[in-house]
Amino acid sequence: RSGGIVANQPNELAGCLDIDAATKAARFVRTCDAFNIPLLTFVDVPGFLPGTDQEHGGIIRHGAKLLYAYAEATVPKVTVITRKAYGGAYDVMSSKHLRGDINYAWPLAEIAVMGAKGAVEIIFRGKDVEANTIEYENKFANPLVAAQRGFIDHVIEPQETRRMVHEALELLEGKKHSRPWRKHGNVPL
Repeated sequence: RSGGIVANQPNELAGCLDIDAATKAARFVRTCDAFNIPLLTFVDVPGFLPGTDQEHGGIIRHGAKLLYAYAEATVPKVTVITRKAYGGAYDVMSSKHLRGDINYAWPLAEIAVMGAKGAVEIIFRGKDVEANTIEYENKFANPLVAAQRGFIDHVIEPQETRRMVHEALELLEGKKHSRPWRKHGNVPL
C-alpha cells in the first residue's frame, strides 16, 4: 500500500519551515488526500524561518496553506515527533490540533512554544539560565507532559517507530470522515 511522507530536514535551514517548504508540503498533502493516500509526518521543526524576506514574501499566508491542507485532509494521518516541535510550525505539521489521527513522540522530543533556553532568557531575563532551563524542559518541553495534555498519544522508543506506525496505519485503514456539506473549502490564497 502506498503512503505519503512529509518530513523536515534538519540539515537544511535547521529544519525551519520557509515559504517554499510550506507550499511544497501543502501541495503534497492535498495530492495525497485527493488520491486517498495515508500520510506519515516526521516532525523536527524549530519554527518558521525568520527574516524580512520571508515576512515580505508572506510566510504566514504560505504556512496557512499547510495548516489548511492538513486540517482538511480526511486520509489517515500519523505523526512522529523526533526532536523539536516548536510553536506554530509544530501546529501546522499534522498536530493533534489539526485533527492528526495518531501522534507519537520519541522520548527526547521537545514539544513547546519555543526552545527552553530562549524561553528561559525571556521569562527570567537571563537570571540563573542553566537551572531554569532544566526546570522549563521538565515542566513544559517534556513529551510526557504533552501526552498528559492530549497533544500526543504515546511516547515511543525510536526503534519501535516502524512497528507503531504500521499498527497505526492498520488501525486507521477503514477510517471514514464525514464533514458538513459545503460546496468547497476556503483555501488561503
